[in-house]
Amino acid sequence: MALLWPLAAGAEPTTTDTIAVNVDQAKLVKLPGRVATIVVGNPLIADVTLQAGGIIVVTGKGYGATNFIAMDRGGEVLVDRVIQVEGPTDQLVTVYRGIDRESYSCMPICQRRVTLGDGETYFKSAMDQAGSLSGQAVGSASAAGKSN
Repeated sequence: MALLWPLAAGAEPTTTDTIAVNVDQAKLVKLPGRVATIVVGNPLIADVTLQAGGIIVVTGKGYGATNFIAMDRGGEVLVDRVIQVEGPTDQLVTVYRGIDRESYSCMPICQRRVTLGDGETYFKSAMDQAGSLSGQAVGSASAAGKSN
């Protein structure tokens, strides 16, 4: 037994727990409080942001799997976990027009849902509308703040 202790002490911390998150959604995960640095394997798949107290925010950005490594100030690996980013859980309807794809969220009425992999024209049109709406909301909030 005494011979096994040095091997166990030098073993890297690994966890087989996979963090599952949907694309375009976030999940909170508690890590040890002494985490100082986070490294993400593929930031196109997931983003990981360190918050106070060892809380991380994992955001799904693209489909697939990647990993993240959490280290303390001395560079010791505290956590090495897999992040699996999956598709949306709502009632998604996909329409194909030739090679172009359009996605709709149908809960209970079908409305445009911009999803990774949609056709460029559809994607750009939906994003332009969302940006315009966001700009109008910011402009209205600024105007309301000035009139008070």
